[in-house]
Amino acid sequence: MNLLSLIKKPLIAAVLGAATIAVPVGALYVATSAATTTAAAASPGAATPAPAAASPAMLPDFSTMVQRYGPAVVNISVVSKVSASLNSQGDDNSDGNDSPNDNNPFGPNSPFAPFFHGQPFRMPQPQPMRGEGSGFIISPDGVIMTNAHVVNGASEVTVRLTDRREYTAKVVGVDPKSDIAIIRIGAKDLPTVKLGDSRTLKVGEWVLAIGAPFGFENSATAGIVSAKGRTLESGYVPFIQTDVPINPGNSGGPLFNMRGEVVGINSQIYSRSGGYMGVSFSIPIDVAMQVGQQLQTTGHVTRGRLGVVIQSVTQGLADSFGLPQPQGALVSSVEKGGPAERAGIESGDVILKLNGQPLKDSSELPVQIAAVAPGTSVNLEIWRNHATREVAVKLGAMEEQRTAANAGAHQEGGRLGLAVRPLTADEQRGANMKGGLVVEHVSGPAAEAGIQPGDVVLAANGSPLNNADELRSAVEKSKGHIALLIQRGETRLFVPVRVG
Repeated sequence: MNLLSLIKKPLIAAVLGAATIAVPVGALYVATSAATTTAAAASPGAATPAPAAASPAMLPDFSTMVQRYGPAVVNISVVSKVSASLNSQGDDNSDGNDSPNDNNPFGPNSPFAPFFHGQPFRMPQPQPMRGEGSGFIISPDGVIMTNAHVVNGASEVTVRLTDRREYTAKVVGVDPKSDIAIIRIGAKDLPTVKLGDSRTLKVGEWVLAIGAPFGFENSATAGIVSAKGRTLESGYVPFIQTDVPINPGNSGGPLFNMRGEVVGINSQIYSRSGGYMGVSFSIPIDVAMQVGQQLQTTGHVTRGRLGVVIQSVTQGLADSFGLPQPQGALVSSVEKGGPAERAGIESGDVILKLNGQPLKDSSELPVQIAAVAPGTSVNLEIWRNHATREVAVKLGAMEEQRTAANAGAHQEGGRLGLAVRPLTADEQRGANMKGGLVVEHVSGPAAEAGIQPGDVVLAANGSPLNNADELRSAVEKSKGHIALLIQRGETRLFVPVRVG
C-alpha cells in the first residue's frame, strides 16, 4: 500500500511540536510496576540447556554520546497570535451613540437587538498560542536548525539551553516544503553537534534521538533505521524511517548515528492517536544542510523544475510500454512551454536515469530535480517506443510541482469493458483538446483499473485516439496490458488495463 494512502485512510501524519500542550500538575500520574522474577530449579535429568541470556555488551551504550552532544540540543518555545474565532462587526462606539445598530453583532432586526442596547459590543481579543519543539546548534555563534512547523508564524521564539540560559531567537528563514528552518540567538562559544552523511546510513543501524517530547527537555530515545528514501506529502524529502520513539515536542531535534554524528532531523510520525506508534520520520541531514545554507544566505530556497507530471511505473504499465521491469518515472503530462516540452519530452515517456543515475522509483525524480539549481542542464535517459534515448534539459525555477496520483490497478477496451464515443466538436473546444473518447459505461477490467464514466481516453500505448476503431486496434495489438492516457478533470495519468 502506498504510504500516502495510509495517511488518508486509517492513519494520519502527525506533525510534531508547536502544538499547544496543557498538563495540569495535579493531573500528572506516574505508573510504576514491580518486576517479578521466577526461577525454575534445574532437574537432574534435564538434557536441554536453558537459552543463553543476551550479553549486555551486544546492546549499544548511548550515555557518552548524550553527555557529549546533549548540550548542543536546545528546547524551543514559541508564542503565536491566534485571531478570535468570533468574527463579528461591531462598532467601536467612537460616534458616542450606543444604539442597537452600533452594538448588536446580529443586526438591527435581530430578536436579540434589545439585549445590546446601551451595551457596547467588544470583539474578543486574539489569544496567544504556545508550543514547544527542539533544535540543535550548528554554529558556535548561535545558528540553530529546527523544523519549519515549529517556528513558522511565531511572534516570539525563545531558546533554552541545557544550562538553563534563555535567549530570544530571530527566525532567519523558513522553508515549509522541506520543513527546515534556521534561527539565531545572540550568543558565542556555544557547543555544537557534529554533522554526518545520511547517504551512508544503513537500514538496521542503531540511531539516537534527543529532544523535548511533551516538553520534557533533553530526553534521549533510541531505535533502528527501518527504511530510507520514504517520500511523503511534499515529495521533495527522502525521509529516513525509524522506530525511534518520537512524540510532540521532538520536532526539530537531531537524529544521531553511533558515531555521534547528526544524520537527520526528527520531523513526523504516523499515528492514530497523535502519539508515537512505532513509525517515525526524519529529514536527512544532507537535504537539511543544503536548504539551511540557502536560508542563511538568501532567506529563501530555490529549486529546479522540470515541468512534468509523473506517476509510478507499475508492472502493468511496464508490460504496456515494453519495459523489462517496473522502474523510472512515467510522464503523464508535460507543462506547455516548460523546460521538458522545450527539450522534446512527451507524455508517455519513461524517465529511467538522471545524469546517469538510475531511478528505481518515480518518487526519486522530484527529490533529485529539486536539489539542482535552476538554469542547470541535466541529462535524462528516457524510454520511448521500446528504445532508450538521451535528452538534455535546462531546468527552470520551481514554483509548484505536482505529482499525479498513483494510477492504482488496470485498464480498458471492447475486451476491456468500455463503452466509448468520440468527443463532439463543441466538447473538444470546451476541453481544449483534439480527439479523445468519452467513457459512457465501464465494467470488467476497465472498472477494476479504476476508470469511471465521464473519463476521457486520449491515447492507447502512446498513440492518440480519435475513434473506437483505433482503440479496438490498439487492444488487439496489446499483450497482457494496454496503457491508456486518461483525463479526469484537470488531471492526466496513464492507467494500465488488463486485456481480457
